[in-house]
Amino acid sequence: MRRSGTPEAADFPTRPYDLIKEFTIVLVVVALLSAGLAALFSSPDEKPITLAVWSTADPADFTATAVAELAGTSTSAGYGPPYNYTPGAGQKIGPVGLQRAAGVRIPVDPAEDFVLRPLRQSPEPAEVTAALTTWSTASADQRQSWSSAYADALDKAPDGDPAKVAPGDYGPVPTLTAGLLALAQSGALDGQLLAQGRFYQTDYTRPMLFLSNGSYLSDQATAQHLTGSQWGMMNETGNYPGQAWLWLYTFWYQIDPFKTSKNADAEVWAIMAVLSLALVLVPFIPGLRSVPRWTRVYRLIWRDYYRGEPRPSRSTRGPGKAAG
Repeated sequence: MRRSGTPEAADFPTRPYDLIKEFTIVLVVVALLSAGLAALFSSPDEKPITLAVWSTADPADFTATAVAELAGTSTSAGYGPPYNYTPGAGQKIGPVGLQRAAGVRIPVDPAEDFVLRPLRQSPEPAEVTAALTTWSTASADQRQSWSSAYADALDKAPDGDPAKVAPGDYGPVPTLTAGLLALAQSGALDGQLLAQGRFYQTDYTRPMLFLSNGSYLSDQATAQHLTGSQWGMMNETGNYPGQAWLWLYTFWYQIDPFKTSKNADAEVWAIMAVLSLALVLVPFIPGLRSVPRWTRVYRLIWRDYYRGEPRPSRSTRGPGKAAG
């Protein structure tokens, strides 16, 4: 018996519905849209820059960087902690040296790690083996003299080409750098700097340091609009938008005194730490936490709810106040 006001199922129209068909259509449409939009708007897939790529594309820059590693004048050689002990090196916040406080956690000897050890571990020609022996038996002053003289000669050579360097007393340096260049162009140097006696090759610290000491990597970054002066932290490769939410962090590098400061990284980090802490503590900061209540923006957001609510009297607005 049917109850009053309760219609039976037969009172409603019905029609067949193929759930599998609908799901398949939606899946195909979404897949095509995703693939099409990804092809149109995705960032380019740039090939990685390796030591083999660098040494092949710009052998002159690679050779000059190898000489700087031997001379101890490269960026990483004087970087300080966490890679090596260098007096006065490292960024500071006021008198506090953050890098020195952390200490040397990843010991790196550029001459040994980037040039000499890879050559010793490779089946090099007899002249390279003899050059290694000459280098190892020479005094520190003699090594510095050879490296500095060859670096100056490379600067004066046309296009920095080692083949066009004027004759001089360079000791074994030209032979060592030529052997390292051949090793890098073969692709073996990438694997050697990654391995460093370990089975799992996942630590890219040394290859990245060697790459960053030359000008090739920075030139590529400039061409792709990725340097700090180009708001690079907010870009992807090429003229593509990237992590726009990083604008507040990279903003400080564009203004004085940070854009010319030697301690910019530490100073910007400190500013962002303070701002982040202030954001976390907003609910506990008197006055600032009351801005939403004073501006009454919440009534605009939830206007449908408050449209029928009476406006609170002045005596009942403050927390903890009794109605008058």
